[in-house]
Amino acid sequence: MGVKRFGINYPMVLRVIGWLLMIEACFLLFPAVTCIIYEENADFKAFAISAAVTVVSGCAMTFGIRPSRHEMGKREGFLLTACVWVFFTIFGMLPFMLCKNPLSLSDAFFEGMSGFTTTGATVLDSVEHLGHGMQLWRCLMQWIGGMGIILFTLAVLPMLNYSGGMQMFNAEVTGITHDKIRPRISQTAKGLWGVYFALTAALTILLWVGPMDFFDSICHAFASISTGGYSTRDDSIGAWNSSYVTAVITVFMFLGGVNFALLFKAARGNVKSLWSNDVFRAYIIIIGVAYILFVTSIVGKGLYTGIASVTLDPIFQIISTITSTGLTANNFEEWGTFVLAILIVLMFFGACAGSTSGGAKIDRLIYLFKNTRNELYRCVHPSAILSVRVNGKVIPTDTVNKVIAFLCIYVMVIAVGGIVLTGLNVPLVDAFFSSFSCVSNTGLGAGVTGYGENYGAIPDLGKWILSLLMLIGRLELFTVLILFTPGFWRK
Repeated sequence: MGVKRFGINYPMVLRVIGWLLMIEACFLLFPAVTCIIYEENADFKAFAISAAVTVVSGCAMTFGIRPSRHEMGKREGFLLTACVWVFFTIFGMLPFMLCKNPLSLSDAFFEGMSGFTTTGATVLDSVEHLGHGMQLWRCLMQWIGGMGIILFTLAVLPMLNYSGGMQMFNAEVTGITHDKIRPRISQTAKGLWGVYFALTAALTILLWVGPMDFFDSICHAFASISTGGYSTRDDSIGAWNSSYVTAVITVFMFLGGVNFALLFKAARGNVKSLWSNDVFRAYIIIIGVAYILFVTSIVGKGLYTGIASVTLDPIFQIISTITSTGLTANNFEEWGTFVLAILIVLMFFGACAGSTSGGAKIDRLIYLFKNTRNELYRCVHPSAILSVRVNGKVIPTDTVNKVIAFLCIYVMVIAVGGIVLTGLNVPLVDAFFSSFSCVSNTGLGAGVTGYGENYGAIPDLGKWILSLLMLIGRLELFTVLILFTPGFWRK
């Protein structure tokens, strides 16, 4: 009896995945309806088949599996969270393989994982040849993955409050610590998704009243607020050549990089909580410093071509990079290697924890900086007792140690990914940049380093490796890596 109690509750994990697949099938209906509107019959068939397969599989798992117990602990939370993202990708890639211009298995899985993890990397030479339904599905995947698949489920399936909801919340939501903004975890999930939905709706309307039509507006709203970066045009935002579009998307990418718990509090009238937060202030300062360096470099290289070239263009690229969105308005590669080096630093740390952005997060940068400062002080005053304080609170030593371990493992994962890719004959710089881009969920492609215009140039095995790196980065290392430890599976 004791062994059963402490074994992983696989039937319950599979049953919850079944519920999630039925939800994914509902999402697949949106691009299917879009195909009907635009009379894209071949792609409609692809989405209809995909939705049918997904809902049948979900029903079979939900109603065909009868768990003997419904409790889920930490291990089930980790396993479920990691598996859900893989299952969503497997069923979400079906339209890519069944559409008018089908992708291979490797390419379809890579595109799906890139979408759900909001990485924004692509294997497609051109997105403009895709039908409206396929373009909507690419952006909708990012929107779903931006706030989190599990978080959405906690909002719509309150029953998970009683079966591992908190464990799943902690396993998926980015950050070091997780604030419950409401007493129940499902209420917290609803609150965060409410802010997310409101921002998406506001951005859609603002883009629609500009030069974009409704379809492009909603697609770019999905991709921007989720900090995913997929676009309906090959030239991304630059296709509209509109300062209005660039400015509006810049503001909402910035908001996508803010901790949504803070945005929730601000929306309820507690605006002071934003500026009193150490991480939010650091977010503003980092953007400001990067902006000054960008402008100095642009002017120094004689690339000043008008007021936008030293105002909107650099601030857009900075925010697009630090939030891991990856949208581009101009050819920033012309700004020089100094600017590219700054972008790489911004890619590494990303924006705030609890946001939709990728990267290691500014929160951990602050912990690292303050702990390093203390250690340097102890070199001169070894008996000094110092603590790391963030937002006026003393951070426990074990939390600081976990942050340092996270950053070390983060670098190791990037290095291992890069080394493996070099073994597949990917050029050195491109291998490490691709690994770094996928772990940080930024998605800036091989075009930056000159290897190719997109990730289609990567060998098939390399795409599977990069897909794993995207998942590891999105779920912040431990949720995925813990599954590779023997101790996790022991009863």
